[in-house]
Amino acid sequence: MDREIILQYIEQFYEYYQVNIQPYLFADYKGQAFELFDTFHLAALGVIGFIILLIIFSRNKLSEKNKENLRDTMAAILILNEISWHLWASFYNEWTIQKMLPLHIFSILIWLSAWMLIKKSYRIYEFAYFLGIGGALQALLTPDTGIYGFPHYRFFQTFISHGFIIIAAIYMTVVEEMRPTWKSILRVFVFTNIYMAAIYGINILIDSNYLYVNAKPPTASILDMFPDWPIYLLYMEGVGLATSLLLYLPYFIKDSVVAIRLRISGKSRLDDFTS
Repeated sequence: MDREIILQYIEQFYEYYQVNIQPYLFADYKGQAFELFDTFHLAALGVIGFIILLIIFSRNKLSEKNKENLRDTMAAILILNEISWHLWASFYNEWTIQKMLPLHIFSILIWLSAWMLIKKSYRIYEFAYFLGIGGALQALLTPDTGIYGFPHYRFFQTFISHGFIIIAAIYMTVVEEMRPTWKSILRVFVFTNIYMAAIYGINILIDSNYLYVNAKPPTASILDMFPDWPIYLLYMEGVGLATSLLLYLPYFIKDSVVAIRLRISGKSRLDDFTS
């Protein structure tokens, strides 16, 4: 293939890129804005749900090598998707320390979830289960994508990041058979409050609002239903604790049923070790 033909292909691709791809990358997107629960929103939720169901129903058919490859693939998706967001923000001059430092819970969970998948870390799993599933589910139902509707890059980036946080936590639960405990809730609650206090100080230093602990977000959110600062922080604590208890409810029921059966049979959990 000679040089002129190569240049012709490059020129054709560039023309195609300008017309069919570049408009869906612009920061000042002129296309259709995101609409809550429209066809594209529901389709994105459906794809995430399908992946979760696929993992659940195939959990007993995966070899150890399959599991390792799947974990590595999910970790790569999380990392590459997050890096692409920072590159996009930098290219369009949207990157600032007030908005783009990895200090929001989801930003941290993306990196931690990737590490959890690679190293099968239980300590990270505790946070991914309660903060990841509970928080990311709310973010998927009411995503903060603003003007970036389908098929803009930010539409896909948002649903991939939050979706795979949930998928990673569910995978570790149903495939790797990890589970939270009461102590998990306590550890997550204590550490999260310590982290929020630290972020409050950082926000003051750099004039940011990570975790929304210094003020409510400028866009509409569930926090608008609560009183003004600082009282809404207590409501945030309550919602977080209630969500964690709800996520733990299946295990509470399971453990209670097992305990009742043991009492009825006259056995204790120690019998399995002494027999």
